[in-house]
Amino acid sequence: MNQPRNPVVGEDDQDLSRLGYAQELFRSMGGFSNFAISFSIISILTGAVTLYGYGLKMGGPAQMAWGWPLVAFFTLMVVMSMAELASSLPTSGAMYHWSAQLGGKGWGWLTAWLNIVGQIAAIAGIDYGCALFLTPLLGIESTTTNLLLVYGAILLSHALINHFGISLVSWLNDFSVTVHIVGVVVIVGALLLFAPQQPVGFFFSRVTSNTDGWSYEWAFILGLLQAMWTFTGYDASASVSEETIDPRRRAPWGMVLAVVVSAVVGYLLLFALTVSIGDLSAVLSARDAGGNEVPAVIAVLTAALGERAGGLFSALAAMAMWFCGLSAVTWSSRIIYAFARDGGLPGSKFWRQVHAGHQTPAPAIWLCVVLGFLAAVYSGAYAVITSISTIGLYLSYIIPVWLHWRARGTSRQLVPGPWHLGRWSRLVNLLAIFWVVFLCLVLSIPDGYRTGKSILGVLIVLGLWYLLRERHHFSGPHWMGKASGEGE
Repeated sequence: MNQPRNPVVGEDDQDLSRLGYAQELFRSMGGFSNFAISFSIISILTGAVTLYGYGLKMGGPAQMAWGWPLVAFFTLMVVMSMAELASSLPTSGAMYHWSAQLGGKGWGWLTAWLNIVGQIAAIAGIDYGCALFLTPLLGIESTTTNLLLVYGAILLSHALINHFGISLVSWLNDFSVTVHIVGVVVIVGALLLFAPQQPVGFFFSRVTSNTDGWSYEWAFILGLLQAMWTFTGYDASASVSEETIDPRRRAPWGMVLAVVVSAVVGYLLLFALTVSIGDLSAVLSARDAGGNEVPAVIAVLTAALGERAGGLFSALAAMAMWFCGLSAVTWSSRIIYAFARDGGLPGSKFWRQVHAGHQTPAPAIWLCVVLGFLAAVYSGAYAVITSISTIGLYLSYIIPVWLHWRARGTSRQLVPGPWHLGRWSRLVNLLAIFWVVFLCLVLSIPDGYRTGKSILGVLIVLGLWYLLRERHHFSGPHWMGKASGEGE
């Protein structure tokens, strides 16, 4: 016997239909599941942990004490600016659709591509970071070949699970929240109760171990990458709007709460790890028997709690990273699906397909994991791929925010949804714009400007591609007219 259809779901489907889209994806996510996907992608046991050694090298313990809350505050400005847009226009296209509505199809096209670049790099950063943790825990030597094999296996597992259904992914995302919260509580509790502790003042000490001759202040600014990259991916709540019940309220709250909870819980984790460091230089220079670098967090946990306990807690962190990567593939495949649905990708007719049995965008899922593998091979350095991811994502976040700020009082202004900032909107938007400009400039500099050159190259290619071809073929979202380029 068929279950009666939720009347709210029917209203959501009609809401989507008014924008010219049929309800193809399976709408089953509640508010907690929507929050869970963003919380899982932010994943304090991924970004804060995999780049912990980088932050220590740049700004020392004070990088954690002051850098994390600084980045969290400005991230909150960005996420609140995005949340009111998600409430106004709840589709899987998210930032792409917001930019198209506020600035025209060209801005939408650019936003979509920057978001895709950032997401693919994020998948690479998350799952390669998981491989960096998992490989030594499995007793495998951390050679480049072995890391890539483990990384490929992780990607394959994420593709298969995403392919088989959103219900399974939703359940795993919900469980991921438990893993993250329990994991942090257990690790923090073990460190504070059983590990030798530094004085609290050590948490605020200014030390830099960078080898480039930078001043402490400049090294500290560059070390903000650790927190900047961690606080990405919260747009996932908006990207699964078409699979969420009552998305005009639940998607914005999912985004904002994911950032707030991650900021608080992450700070506790960083405090416990940092005051448990016995020898800072030993942590930064730790090597395994084969001479391969050991992640700083594994070095801290092992030295503070012993080999067995350190290995157990490191495995818990690796599990959280695996969940983070699973959510990232879900997130990335939805924006690719939504963009292909409007004819924005080469071969859109294929990439927009939804599996008839599982109601998932299967081709988009597999495209994400293949490109994610190639991105890790290209980047070479972990800090580079995470910087590319952070800049690409934040550019896609801030373009619609800037367009929203600019569009006030014009015909393009969006009708506010039930979640909005009211009279504080303009100020919050300006702070968000300032922060993203600062972030992009800072993260473009390290490693011989390699990140900056990569992003500049992407922008040049996208600009030429759009001007020479896509402005004549791409029609934008359905409400702007029938999308063209299908099947090209």
